[in-house]
Amino acid sequence: MNATPEMNLEPERYELQESPLYHFDLDRRQFFKLLGSGVVVLFFVEAAIAQESGGGGGGRRGGGGQRPMEVSAWLHIGEDGTVTVFTGKAEMGQNIRTSLTQAVAEELHTPVESIRMVMADTELTPYDAGTFGSRTTPDMGSQLHKVAAAAREALMDLAAEHFKVDRATLVVADGKISKNGTKESVTFGELTKGQKILQSVTAATVVTPAKDWKIAGTSLPKVNGRDFVTGKHKYPSDMKLPGMLFGKVLRPAAFEATLASLDTKLAEAMDGVTVVHDGNFVGVTASDVLQAAHAVDAIKADWTTPTGQPSSQTLFDYLRKNAQNPAPPPSLIGETPDGEHRLAQTYTVAYIAHTPLETRAAVADWKDGKLTVWTGSQRPFGIRSDLASAFGIPEASVRVIVPDTGSGYGGKHTGETAIEAARLAKAAGKPVKVMWTREEEFTWAYFRPAGVIDITSRVKNDGTLTYWDFHNYNSGNSGISSPYDIPDQHSEFHQTRAPLRSGSYRGLAATANHFAREVNMDELAALVKMGPLEFRLKNLKNERLRAVLETATKAFGWSDAKSSSGHGYGLACGTEKGGYLATCVEVLAELGGDSITVVRAVSAFECGAVVNPDHLKNQVEGALVMGLGGALSEAIEFSNGKIENPHLANYRVPRFRDMPKIEVVLMDRKDLPSAGAGESPIMGIAPAISNAIFAATGIRMRSMPMRPDGLKI
Repeated sequence: MNATPEMNLEPERYELQESPLYHFDLDRRQFFKLLGSGVVVLFFVEAAIAQESGGGGGGRRGGGGQRPMEVSAWLHIGEDGTVTVFTGKAEMGQNIRTSLTQAVAEELHTPVESIRMVMADTELTPYDAGTFGSRTTPDMGSQLHKVAAAAREALMDLAAEHFKVDRATLVVADGKISKNGTKESVTFGELTKGQKILQSVTAATVVTPAKDWKIAGTSLPKVNGRDFVTGKHKYPSDMKLPGMLFGKVLRPAAFEATLASLDTKLAEAMDGVTVVHDGNFVGVTASDVLQAAHAVDAIKADWTTPTGQPSSQTLFDYLRKNAQNPAPPPSLIGETPDGEHRLAQTYTVAYIAHTPLETRAAVADWKDGKLTVWTGSQRPFGIRSDLASAFGIPEASVRVIVPDTGSGYGGKHTGETAIEAARLAKAAGKPVKVMWTREEEFTWAYFRPAGVIDITSRVKNDGTLTYWDFHNYNSGNSGISSPYDIPDQHSEFHQTRAPLRSGSYRGLAATANHFAREVNMDELAALVKMGPLEFRLKNLKNERLRAVLETATKAFGWSDAKSSSGHGYGLACGTEKGGYLATCVEVLAELGGDSITVVRAVSAFECGAVVNPDHLKNQVEGALVMGLGGALSEAIEFSNGKIENPHLANYRVPRFRDMPKIEVVLMDRKDLPSAGAGESPIMGIAPAISNAIFAATGIRMRSMPMRPDGLKI
């Protein structure tokens, strides 16, 4: 059986392994009926890539691992020339609406303005496992290139018949097909008028090579960009339906607390308030958000809270002690040969929150036995499965629509808010909207996993790496394999019974694993008195990684960057999910001083053929900024089953005054397939900062966030 994305998920995507939080007691589509005559392009299962998987509907456990047996339509060209493209991917600020539009425009040779992208709607779009793993560009982008190329071929056949000429005499451009050397032309709409044509993608479908791109590969402005900057665009939190009520949910007193007693009399006496109590679910509906909040506050509840839960102060010992198949301690790993240096170090990574600009929001509406939910999610089909499971209804009775959403970073895979809104709407008999507060977002969403990483390594006096033993507890295995040329190496991930709910986060564990590895590399370089760049190049055979490292250091001026007391330079590099990154930073960090200041950051990035240079630079810059928070300030503090810093006032994300001067150098490899870039650029900034701080102060940072004795962040 072919593997599916959900069967090959990185183990740190813990949130996809959970059961739904609550549980309460289409055949082949008629596309012509829906859209009218025209050309419909189909992508058959036999030729489908891994995106077309999990036919059971995208449940968290893989939907049985079977691909759907129906034929799915991906593109329709209407009689008016409008090109409608269908994809289950969601737009959450990463600009995939634009890059996917470019793919279609490139192959169809049609204006971008004629293309309409229908995204993340379980009733209209083909199944998709989710918008994660940096798979949109390499998988969906590649697929839509093929789909649009197949449509172009169908149109060329129609035009040849229309003009009664050989296809070789025709030229396609600007949404029309012309006879070569004449002014005679026919538009796509004129060709498709009254026609009902099915065209399928086959192995013989030829796409345009990257070196010949005219629309893909350019900095096309963001599709619908004006709507976003003028406020016209409606996010899930802006959704309104006629007669809509607002819902709030009563939250437990602490994690894993159980409801001991409940008194809802005061809330039920409030005008227009409906109270819902169903198992461990307690919520209210009201005519406005403020009244709903007052009603929840009026509910008297007693909770039984488990004792002995670990805290952020005891976290790292807890993770190692609760690991499955723990590794032997470094002291038991062999002898160090003569002429070699041995290094055994431990690195730690705290839990951090996703902190999306838009908190979770959902609007649910039951009508004629069918449930429709609008919500911000990276997995609309997964949410559909969760809703069907929670309410005991067929997936065909559930529709999930994802409006373009205010960021996710891997944090919006689960459907708690959708289920809460749906349960309240079912009780109220009207549409209900649920919006999480910032405190709810910080407390009840899942976090990036904390982790402990033990590394034992050896190096010869001449700087040659000989041994590498790497053990990650809880954080995950993304990016765990070392790209360096080491003859004896072992890397292992140890799953752990963790105290907090955790799961996907931008870059997953690649950030933690690169942090530990790249700081360890600097420590080894110092042992043999070699420069960080020289040491890495000596042990690196991967040509793509060497190229970004050499490009970044050249752009940074590494050869002239001499660290001094209080002023340091650091670098780091790595590869993950087809992206290659090197980052250099300059910091000011005086021992006993008031602050650490990241002055400058330069990143070189290569991910194959670049689809949209400006938007790719934005991705890299955004990842650097986000990585800055995890490196220096972000950490979830908790004890006794409660989050102690659930507000932005005491959870510090990067601010404008923290921003260094950022330079991004893109390496456009037209000879290589395009890879995704939403995750891998984040992984270099933290180790580069740690290495720069050491160069400036002599203090080695082995924990994220970096809070060393003698330095204030």
